[in-house]
Amino acid sequence: MYAIAAHNGTPFIAFKTNATGKASALYEQMFHYFMYRREEFLQRYHKRSNVESTFSMLKRKFGDSLRSKTDTALVNETLCKVLCHNLVVLIHEMHELDLTPVFWADRGIVGQ
Repeated sequence: MYAIAAHNGTPFIAFKTNATGKASALYEQMFHYFMYRREEFLQRYHKRSNVESTFSMLKRKFGDSLRSKTDTALVNETLCKVLCHNLVVLIHEMHELDLTPVFWADRGIVGQ
């Protein structure tokens, strides 16, 4: 929590049902934000949970390690994993929602 605040971030961390807000100043501040602006807090927290779910899916599907040695190769390997993950999700949703993709070639736009 303090590491996030030290980098000018806002820590959106879920509170247990029995939380009272009695702790450090930062914890108390976030607890009051949660209590008095709950809908706004939960919208922001939901974004965080979506990111964590995506990272979890990537790690389960492709493993949690990278094999590249250089910084550039590490970034490229990570981006390839994200691209592959997005394609898998897209294909899954196409079948789940029974969608038929329309490509540019199907619309007569090739070469324009």
